[in-house]
Amino acid sequence: MHLRTSSAALLPRNKNSSSLSNDGEESGEKDSENDGADDEKKSPKERKREDVSKGMSTASAKDAGDMTKSGSGADDSDGKNGRSSRESSSLLVSRTTVPSVYPQVLALPITRRPLFPGFYKAVVIKNPQVCAAIKEALKRGQPYVGAFLLKDEEEDSDVITNLDKVHRVGVFAQITSIFPAQSGKSDGKEEEEGITAVLYPHRRISIDELITPMGKGMDEVKVEEIKSVQEDGKEASIDKSDIERKEEVTLEEMPSHTPPFPTSFLHKYDVSLVNVSNLYIDPYDRKPNQYIRAVMSELISVFKDIANLNPLFRDQIANFSISQGAGNVFEEPEKLADFAAAVSSSELDELQAVLQSMNVEDRLQKALLVLKKELMNAQLQSKISKDVENKIQKRQREYYLMEQLKGIKKELGIETDGKDKLVEKFKEKASQLRMPEAARKVFDEELSKLQGLEPAASEFNITRGYLEWLTNIPWGVYTPENFSIAHAKHVLDEDHFGLTDVKDRILEFLAIGKLRGSVQGKIILLVGPPGVGKTSIGKSIARALDRQFFRFSVGGLNDVAEIKGHRRTYVGAMPGKAIQALKKVGTENPLVLIDEVDKVGRGWNGDPSSALLEMLDPEQNPSFMDHYMDVAVDLSRVLFVCTANTLETITQPLLDRMEVIEVSSYTAEEKRFIARDYLAPQAKTNSGLENVDITLPDASIDFLIRRYARESGVRGLRKLLEKVYRKVAFDIVKEHGDDDVPLEAIAEQASDSSAFGAQETSEAPKVTTQPREPMKVPASVQFVIDEDMIRKFLGPALYHKDRLYTHSMPAGVALGLGYLGNGAGSLMPIETSLMPGKGHLQLTGKLGDVIKESASIALSWIKAHAHELGITKGFDHNLLENRDVHLHMPEGAVGKEGPSAGVAFVSSLISLLSNRELSTTLAMTGEVSLRGMVLPVGGLKEKLLAAHRAGITKVILPAQNRPSVEADVPKSVLDDIDVHYVTNIWSAVEIAFGAGPWSEKAKDWSARETVDDAIA
Repeated sequence: MHLRTSSAALLPRNKNSSSLSNDGEESGEKDSENDGADDEKKSPKERKREDVSKGMSTASAKDAGDMTKSGSGADDSDGKNGRSSRESSSLLVSRTTVPSVYPQVLALPITRRPLFPGFYKAVVIKNPQVCAAIKEALKRGQPYVGAFLLKDEEEDSDVITNLDKVHRVGVFAQITSIFPAQSGKSDGKEEEEGITAVLYPHRRISIDELITPMGKGMDEVKVEEIKSVQEDGKEASIDKSDIERKEEVTLEEMPSHTPPFPTSFLHKYDVSLVNVSNLYIDPYDRKPNQYIRAVMSELISVFKDIANLNPLFRDQIANFSISQGAGNVFEEPEKLADFAAAVSSSELDELQAVLQSMNVEDRLQKALLVLKKELMNAQLQSKISKDVENKIQKRQREYYLMEQLKGIKKELGIETDGKDKLVEKFKEKASQLRMPEAARKVFDEELSKLQGLEPAASEFNITRGYLEWLTNIPWGVYTPENFSIAHAKHVLDEDHFGLTDVKDRILEFLAIGKLRGSVQGKIILLVGPPGVGKTSIGKSIARALDRQFFRFSVGGLNDVAEIKGHRRTYVGAMPGKAIQALKKVGTENPLVLIDEVDKVGRGWNGDPSSALLEMLDPEQNPSFMDHYMDVAVDLSRVLFVCTANTLETITQPLLDRMEVIEVSSYTAEEKRFIARDYLAPQAKTNSGLENVDITLPDASIDFLIRRYARESGVRGLRKLLEKVYRKVAFDIVKEHGDDDVPLEAIAEQASDSSAFGAQETSEAPKVTTQPREPMKVPASVQFVIDEDMIRKFLGPALYHKDRLYTHSMPAGVALGLGYLGNGAGSLMPIETSLMPGKGHLQLTGKLGDVIKESASIALSWIKAHAHELGITKGFDHNLLENRDVHLHMPEGAVGKEGPSAGVAFVSSLISLLSNRELSTTLAMTGEVSLRGMVLPVGGLKEKLLAAHRAGITKVILPAQNRPSVEADVPKSVLDDIDVHYVTNIWSAVEIAFGAGPWSEKAKDWSARETVDDAIA
């Protein structure tokens, strides 16, 4: 078992009380020295065992220190007084003259710190064999052991089995008293687990030889040998005859190498014995030594500093001074060094180094080192203690003064208790709300908690903030809704042009609410390119429904707490956006616009998209649980309107909970109406020109849209119109400004200057509360914003022409239709060229992987059908023998991607290889499969608008896109374009090039499709 040293205070042995015997004989300093001298003359064999039967004395507790006293059992557990020390559970052994030579001794391994001569220490021993051996040694009057420090602090043993595990230098110690070590059991009973022995080290010793245990088991130890010294609370009597019988151990029972030492009786126990020799300090001149005196003076100075900081050190120093008596401390430097090491809590290696040092100067140096570290530790502890004490005193003083201030104000009637007023305010607010039962219960609990807290407590502000949020939620408060469809239609048309799908959905929402008498919240997702009015239509919907409006954006949001709130345990915690919205609008049925849901981020704080599920799910939001509020809040009456630019980045679970309404881009005609009826009047008013005669013809608007604002939305068009009107305002002010000072003011200024002379200019700015009068523009001022003025104000046009080839296209060029990143459509010319090579296909124009695959499929299909297309003379003819094909899409700085250029690639390659030109007014879109099927694509409305703007009159489209084209594309656009729907590439080739070798194949495919349609 692990041998532990107790935490008892280290006490030096008092020379004036060195005896523990009860026979009354005195053992002063002089007698002790004589006894020691006589004892040195005795040999180990001649030394007689001392009789310990003369008993124990309570006076030994004085020498054993606080540890002995605490374990003596002097406290009366049953409440009776006068119990003698004979009823104590400790065994106090008479101290006799200590032998100066003790060649073989019981070895005890100890941990935590080494022992130093002259200073008591208590150790706990749990090994039954070692406990039995120590008890018998006490009975035999041989209470001596060797204490050696274990090298490994984790070692758990009371027996030394290997010398490498302990330091060879230890101390020769006398056991002054022992106590049973007991541990409590679960049933309340106590069970003895070993003994606690108080050791008094006498001198340093060194291990010469280790005698390991003989390996006897516990069953070989006689019961009377292991029996406790004290039993049933009575002191055991020590019989000399019993000791003599136990001493009759024959030499045959001991190892052959073991001499008849006083500890020979211990060989029958499984304990470790060591042969030791005494260590003596190196001789030194006891006359005054300047170096030694200097180090000792420094030690004493450090002791004084520590004593001033730590009262425990003061007591230990006092005990040490008493032990020195009237002696001069400078005459015994080795004792001072041992005392310094004994009271220090330094590293084990440093303390062991002091113990092993046999040179007085070296020992003093090492002792000074460990004591200096102890001083630094004491100074740090003192500083920390003072800092904490100062903070506590400051807070107590502030609290005391605040209480006095409150009392004074209360007596003067200046102010009542702020906490009482706060509680009354919360009660009044809660009485006006229809809180659910769960919320009311939480409110009552938190309010009771607030009443029991002091305003200075940190928890007070946390509870107060929570109650403020709880009472600011509009429990049961709703805004009366306007179910008038005529009113809603008027408001929506007044604010926005077009957006038919969105307006129809809101009118349907109102119709259902009018029939049912109430409405439930819905989740609507508006998807479309930037600038088409998704966010602004949300405000109009709220105005049409007479609902409160709240908007927040989740673009780039990466913290779940923004949606669901923070836990109350965090500093600065607050609810999420849903609760903030209810608090701001003051009603439970607002319209909440969640912007940019397709741009929600994801970070280490969680996935906000998943947090939105609970808020937007109609099955869950009636009991939405915010982390901060920790009480269910009903969001079922909230109308959620979300906006996004694309559906691709929205998670599928979130998308399933929304009703998707696509907001497509505007046509040129729609942009003209919006600019003329909405944007231009707003820009004119914001520029201060509402009373000025300014004309903006439709031709100028069309020119502005065609040359400067081709994006799908109208945000860019709004900025351009604002810039135009700002330029007009600047020209008007510059030409007709009122900077000229009136004649009356000039005369007044002249008289002032003649009266007062030149005065210094004050640097202080002039201030006034009077509003400035707007400038009056003469009625004769008129402006007509034509194309020349637009060029002057906006600079060179951004878009010059829609078609790269306007009059004719060379063979190998085809016009495709593309969908740009800004939501607009565009013509995309495709150029191909032949050059000497080895049949490779080279692609340029910053093409993506998907569009590269489309080009490869197109070339593979042409190679497979080159003979049927009339390009080669036979089926086995190599189409690109000794030739390479280069395919390029102009505007190489713009990335191009998507599966919609297959038909255009095939047409361009056929044009190149057959040397046939395509019409400049023909455009096409659609993807081609490897077997020649034309697949549907997206963005048809934007593509057809771009074709119409560029003057395209014929377009080839996939047949599967016909329903969406007829539903989404304005009739005015379809009337100007001849749209051909195809299902296979043969039909597309015939439409593009006219009659040719492919005509027969095109007829066969058409007939086959007719039969398939009839069967379907």
